Amino acid sequence: MPGGRLTQQERQQIASGLADGLAYAEIARRLDRPTSTVTREVMRNGGPTAYRPELAQRATEQRAHRRRRGARQAKAAPDAYGRDPEAVRAFEETLTTVFIASGTPRMMARVMACLTLSDSGSLTAAELAERLQVSPASVSKAVAFLESQDLVRRFRDEGGRRERYGFDEDIWYQSMVASARSTAQIAATSREGVDVMGPGTPAATRLENAARFLDFVSETMIRAAEEARDLLHGKPHDSTEQG
Repeated sequence: MPGGRLTQQERQQIASGLADGLAYAEIARRLDRPTSTVTREVMRNGGPTAYRPELAQRATEQRAHRRRRGARQAKAAPDAYGRDPEAVRAFEETLTTVFIASGTPRMMARVMACLTLSDSGSLTAAELAERLQVSPASVSKAVAFLESQDLVRRFRDEGGRRERYGFDEDIWYQSMVASARSTAQIAATSREGVDVMGPGTPAATRLENAARFLDFVSETMIRAAEEARDLLHGKPHDSTEQG
């Protein structure tokens, strides 16, 4: 199975496959590439409806340039834990792709991935802009969106001089609960439509079934989040001690 970066010809084949309505797995099979490679390529370059091979090629060249510059910076400041900088960058791109696939806009996904992989758990706007090689305005817009979704916290450092952005342990819990409440609201609204459409009619039955399903999902999500909340505060050795 070939490795390395995708070629321009392979990107043209991906675009043709998308235009023909092929699944990622089938496109990957024809290229003799892992499905994850094709998925990541498409999602990081506009998604299945906006993918353009020439733009993807240009973006790849720009990322390669940033990596070379980052590699030089990494040599000047070695990773404190001895990690391979290239492996970390590759994983950050994969994590970004997963966030994008879940519905997070690209710039916001990049900020989330960067903060997630920061050992300190928080970064200043200047640090984010430097790491992501984007403008401070792009960082500010991304952070504002993530704050509105309760995915990022804004706070001051210990000296109170600089504003930092980061996660706290409960962000995923709060996000899950917010999603469950949104689902419950859809259920409640669906149920209101039963009387409007007339109980027993096909449309009303559809709304009632949807409401019951969404209520169950919402309640299950909240219950699971409550039961699993302590996992967010665990230490790395906890799982090995339990084994």
